[in-house]
Amino acid sequence: MKHLFKAALNWTSKKEELVSRISSKTHQIKIEGKSVLDVSAAKAFKGDPTLYNPEDLLLSSLVSCHMMSYLYVCSQNGIEVLEYSDNAEATLEVSPDGSGRFVEVKLFPKVKISNQNQIELALDLHFKANQLCFIANSCNFPVLHEASCEV
Repeated sequence: MKHLFKAALNWTSKKEELVSRISSKTHQIKIEGKSVLDVSAAKAFKGDPTLYNPEDLLLSSLVSCHMMSYLYVCSQNGIEVLEYSDNAEATLEVSPDGSGRFVEVKLFPKVKISNQNQIELALDLHFKANQLCFIANSCNFPVLHEASCEV
């Protein structure tokens, strides 16, 4: 089964903004039926630091997809998840020629469950969630997990 996702990007060159490299990298992404997303380059690449950038969005996609996959596998295994949080990190390396790539993402999921006897299983299920995560499966770099669980 295949699913198609679409996004439209709009950018306009405005001569008065070209003096500021920040404004010249700002653009909008539109997805039908959703709010417009204002995007720029990362601050390190002369973008507007108040806007999302592609690097933010990639990391956000991984964090979100892992959580949804994790909640799915927990429900399959009878684990009641009460709380879930994460403070993820992505490492981007830039080469001398200006090209770059993510070399690693670390997720730090912190989970609260209802049953003390399921903590070990709850921790193990992060590996299953990673195997199911559509976004992690699409990456050419490791997505690591340092999970914690409490009742």
